[in-house]
Amino acid sequence: MTLSSTIHDNPAKHRFEYESQGERAVAIYSLEGDVITFIHTLVPEALQGQGIAKQLVLAGLASARERGLRVIAQCPVFAAYMRSHPETHDLLADEGRRLLGL
Repeated sequence: MTLSSTIHDNPAKHRFEYESQGERAVAIYSLEGDVITFIHTLVPEALQGQGIAKQLVLAGLASARERGLRVIAQCPVFAAYMRSHPETHDLLADEGRRLLGL
């Protein structure tokens, strides 16, 4: 089983979640119209160093693409990933482009 298959969207709590070893890593977002804003990514110390933050980013961006949403990456983890991956720039909302300096 791949890590990304264990990440799920929890719309009621506005976050993507990954659970392991009794710990939960999350990517928190807000959704307004057709714009998803990724606000913060939290990975508990026990789960760090396993690439979980990146998997949360990939899951969040894949979901945005599937749903036709525009992205604003307020979260530094999402912003850093998107800045260094031009193939994600088409997802950015205008404000998202400004935030990343694109």
